[in-house]
Amino acid sequence: MARNNPFKRERFLHFQAIPTRWMDNDVYQHVNNVVYYSFFDTAINQFLIERGVLDIEKSTTIGLVVETQCQYFSPITFPDVVTSGIRVDKIGKSSVHYSIGLFREACDSASAQGSFVHVYVDAITRRPTPISEEMLTVLSQISAPN
Repeated sequence: MARNNPFKRERFLHFQAIPTRWMDNDVYQHVNNVVYYSFFDTAINQFLIERGVLDIEKSTTIGLVVETQCQYFSPITFPDVVTSGIRVDKIGKSSVHYSIGLFREACDSASAQGSFVHVYVDAITRRPTPISEEMLTVLSQISAPN
């Protein structure tokens, strides 16, 4: 697999701060690789919750993660505050493909970057369901230009 260059902040359309925690560091004195996936999940779901299209207690449609990928470029350590950048790269009938960049403090290049795919399903049957118009409107706010 070819190694990409780190994304720049300008690639992303929505940003939010995520503080690291003491317990995020591992014995190698940097944030452990599994925590980056938690940052991805937090960035996307917090965006959806803040925009009112995801209610974790009442939503009848939920997004299940079906694919993730991450590349690491430079370490993040506690007590860094990570800035997550997200954007939507592709919207299908029931799926959304996101790009995510994780940036240290004032750095312009991503310390880590990846992709994250949600498939929207009925909360009870777990069968794929079309993305709602309300969700599509919110996702369009952070969709990459064609």
